[in-house]
Amino acid sequence: MNPPGSMDPTRFSGPLAGTAISMTCSKIKSSILKCPKASPNLIYQLKLKPNLSLMEHYERHCPPPERRYNCLVPPPKGYKIPVRWPASRDEVWKANIPHTHLAEEKSDQHWMVVNGEKINFPGGGTHFHDGADKYILALARMLKFPSDKLNNGGNIRNVLDVGCGVASFGAYLLSHDIIAMSLAPNDVHENQIQFALERGIPSTLGVLGTKRLPYPSRSFELAHCSRCRIDWLQRDGILLLELDRLLRPGGYFVYSSPEAYAHDPENRRIWNAMYDLLKSMCWKIVSKKDQTVIWAKPISNSCYLKRVPGSRPPLCSSDDDPDVTWNVLMKACISPYSAKMHHEKGTGLVPWPARLTAPPPRLEEVGVTTEEFHEDIGIWQVRVVDYWKQMKTVAQKNTFRNVMDMNSNLGGFAAALKDKDVWVMNVAPVRMSARLKIIYDRGLIGTVHDWCESFSTYPRTYDLLHAWKVFSEIEERGCSFEDLLIEMDRMLRPEGFVIIRDKSSIINYIRKFITALKWDGWLSEVEPRIDALSSSEERVLIAKKKLWDEEVAAI
Repeated sequence: MNPPGSMDPTRFSGPLAGTAISMTCSKIKSSILKCPKASPNLIYQLKLKPNLSLMEHYERHCPPPERRYNCLVPPPKGYKIPVRWPASRDEVWKANIPHTHLAEEKSDQHWMVVNGEKINFPGGGTHFHDGADKYILALARMLKFPSDKLNNGGNIRNVLDVGCGVASFGAYLLSHDIIAMSLAPNDVHENQIQFALERGIPSTLGVLGTKRLPYPSRSFELAHCSRCRIDWLQRDGILLLELDRLLRPGGYFVYSSPEAYAHDPENRRIWNAMYDLLKSMCWKIVSKKDQTVIWAKPISNSCYLKRVPGSRPPLCSSDDDPDVTWNVLMKACISPYSAKMHHEKGTGLVPWPARLTAPPPRLEEVGVTTEEFHEDIGIWQVRVVDYWKQMKTVAQKNTFRNVMDMNSNLGGFAAALKDKDVWVMNVAPVRMSARLKIIYDRGLIGTVHDWCESFSTYPRTYDLLHAWKVFSEIEERGCSFEDLLIEMDRMLRPEGFVIIRDKSSIINYIRKFITALKWDGWLSEVEPRIDALSSSEERVLIAKKKLWDEEVAAI
């Protein structure tokens, strides 16, 4: 369960004493498995045989219980409290991510520049050396959107950026009221997602390998690949079919790569094969200019039904659920639209920002009524106001940027933060993963996760973690509270906050570890007001993590 970039063993072996939890992870040997990218040593020791050509070695590979440890991850030497948003979009402290090889490797592409104690991000990328802002404007013009705005009047809201680098494309989309899930693996560039999160940009570790991405079907209006170096033709086009699953009716695929414009024989061969494959998937080119081509998906099943019998790729079988994603292998088939989407020729979603509070058409698929949806909105508005009142003496306006809701339900917590300059990673526990489609239909982003395992992110990447009934859920499954506390600490930035809302017995147990976790920079516990989502004897614990280092820990 050790995510990359850390020595974060997250398993406790028996009852935990305060001194044991204070042990620092730098004492652990570097051969320990890093999850989701497995170390070569452990791959050999466990006799794993990942297919390197399929990127399996970049997918999640978690160690067995006997290889997990209980320790805190110290910040690097010289660590500083991160630059606050919005300044962080353009600069971060070098000491916080002391890896500058990307600045050297990508110097001609303006990814990042080392400038004394800071690293600056000019906004360039492999394809858009002159800046993501100009590139975004060019895309809007290619699509002939009103006023050259890529959000198209709020109809383009959710974007998937694969092979995103340091996520400058996603960074510059934010000012257009577009939120991107910027995705990249822990590959030869290693720390690209760590830089993106340090900048305060929505992003996550992930790879188009063998398993479905942990997002429901019909989640994105636009997918983007700018020289993402993905072999889209492999395995009968299975990776393009995964994008097809994720795109909404009429959704766009923006492809900026040599195959779209180069005239040498190899690039022509790839382009012709890719064109034929996408044509068989009923995609159409809507614009092509210079080095970029934009395809669009069909808005209904009509084209699929007109294909010659036996056409490849086939339609997925009726018993395949395109919304089930946790540890599910990709499938080389087209996910047809539901009868409702086919009939309506679209998702039925209203434009952003009205989308945030309008009942999504797919509510009925998760058994939630319109009345329950509106009630949920009201409950979380009140809860968030109460949280902020509880923290008013210690939290400033720009204290929070990267926020995680560890049990997102319908997205009410994130929606209640709409007037704050934050973004929220909404996490749907596996047993509630069906509700993640509602998150996306509201114009938010999120992922599926099992909290008995470690989350795929780097250390110190979130300012606020909200855990509503998360400990109750893992208790029912027999998983370790201590494991989860250590994992939360790994993800939490120094001077970041945790909000834990759960049964009083659970809160009492967690309080035993506050000092050992160094979460006693500030502490508050209250009995919240009762609402329709409340459980019996519920308590709210809010704690602030201290900034510490190994020397301090050893005292």
